[in-house]
Amino acid sequence: MSVTASTRRKARHFAMQALYQWQMTGANLGTIEAEFHADNDMSKTDVAYFRELLHGVAKNLDDIEGAYSQYLDRGVEELDPVSRSLLRMSTYEMKNRVDVPYKVVINEAVALAKKFGPTDAFKFINGILDKVAAAERSVEVKADKG
Repeated sequence: MSVTASTRRKARHFAMQALYQWQMTGANLGTIEAEFHADNDMSKTDVAYFRELLHGVAKNLDDIEGAYSQYLDRGVEELDPVSRSLLRMSTYEMKNRVDVPYKVVINEAVALAKKFGPTDAFKFINGILDKVAAAERSVEVKADKG
């Protein structure tokens, strides 16, 4: 299967849900991943990207939370679980997937926040990720604002 914006979007969708499940249950990542494959049609999903996001966030959690928590007006543990999952996943992408434009990372996170997050969470997510992008992707952000 070819990687497209659509297959990546689906990967992010499932990864955000899997990260939410991991954070709420503390279940083994391999078990969660297997459940997602069993319970969802993954045929139109960039499965490798889903797996990278899920395991990459867990493996680099302290580094990821350190990158965005400095911009929060509250503790990480006070975030609603959807926003926390989205910030973790998006910050991972900002730090580790420079092949994905920062605007794409932000737009995808905002869309998922609108769909799954509490009211107005998308505005909060957008604001935090703008700051993460400025720090993690400063060259790209500056070039974009030209």
